[in-house]
Amino acid sequence: MSPATRERVTAAVHSAITTILPGLDPGTIDHGKHLKDLGADSVERVEIILMITDRLGVRRPLSDFSGIPNVAALIDDLCRAES
Repeated sequence: MSPATRERVTAAVHSAITTILPGLDPGTIDHGKHLKDLGADSVERVEIILMITDRLGVRRPLSDFSGIPNVAALIDDLCRAES
């Protein structure tokens, strides 16, 4: 995967997180944390995933994302989908 892909996916993830969680400072997004650890409830987590997949044009069931342990793994998974 190219660095440009990782950069684009990371930007989409950060943008969706800060859009759905407007009180969260973008500089404090810890890639080692799960979305719930960043303050997202279950509905907000679904909204974040839907926003990201829509922006990136990724068509997969939401259930594919249920086992993703943290933001870093989410970015990795989406980068593989982009390849």
